[in-house]
Amino acid sequence: MLVTPADNPYEEPRSGRLTAWGNALLAGSVSPDDAAAAVLGADEIHRVTGLPGDRPGEQHGLTWALGRLRVLGVKGLRLALPSAGHPLGLTGPSAFNELAMGAGEAVLAVGTPLGLVPEVEVYGPVGDRSATVLWRCSEVNDTPPADVPSLHEAERELADGLREATVLLTRLDVAGAGPQALRALEAYRRRGHGELLAPGYPPRAVRVLESARQVSALLAIASGGHGAAVSASEMAARQSVLAPLRRTARRAQVAAYNALVDERDDR
Repeated sequence: MLVTPADNPYEEPRSGRLTAWGNALLAGSVSPDDAAAAVLGADEIHRVTGLPGDRPGEQHGLTWALGRLRVLGVKGLRLALPSAGHPLGLTGPSAFNELAMGAGEAVLAVGTPLGLVPEVEVYGPVGDRSATVLWRCSEVNDTPPADVPSLHEAERELADGLREATVLLTRLDVAGAGPQALRALEAYRRRGHGELLAPGYPPRAVRVLESARQVSALLAIASGGHGAAVSASEMAARQSVLAPLRRTARRAQVAAYNALVDERDDR
């Protein structure tokens, strides 16, 4: 079963992990093995294919691939979280954008025009699932990424977004959201900042990412039809309110993951 970040809004996108820990590695803050282990997370295996010089179908482990990217001139990594009608963080060409849109995420290299899109295969019974990930690398356009805000802009937008999401959730009668959704949200709230990003990231980026993921978790409940019963017209109105909040949260996540590269470039 192929999955995308939208399938579980409470989990960190794999492209986020690769961006954060890849940047920490490239900055000299972590070892190659530690970076690869953090990107792997609870997955069974990650492989990378399509790197410049690869033979057709050739695959590599994360540690080797990250080292190869450095040799190729990659100086940093940026996250993209595109969705239909919103190519957030992408640069083209269209073939790469289509792959990234299908996955709902991607990583773009800084210093060398390369991009990686994860192909995630999940298997096993509910409660005992595992995943394998194949990162497909290809050339991308060397242009500014689409619609990525600065960390300061993202923090300001999120302050309003979090208030709006909380008010909206209250109006939707969150008490009726159902035990599974509420348990997931409560588990998310109990997690500390230590699980976010990677060594070397500024505290502000951690705060922005925490707020962005909280907004995403709230919106997942609000958009799931939980709470008070609504008509079709009311559901459509609800989605029109949620859409800009969802975009704000995704923009903030991208800004947080890209902060290590952006702050370095601003110096």
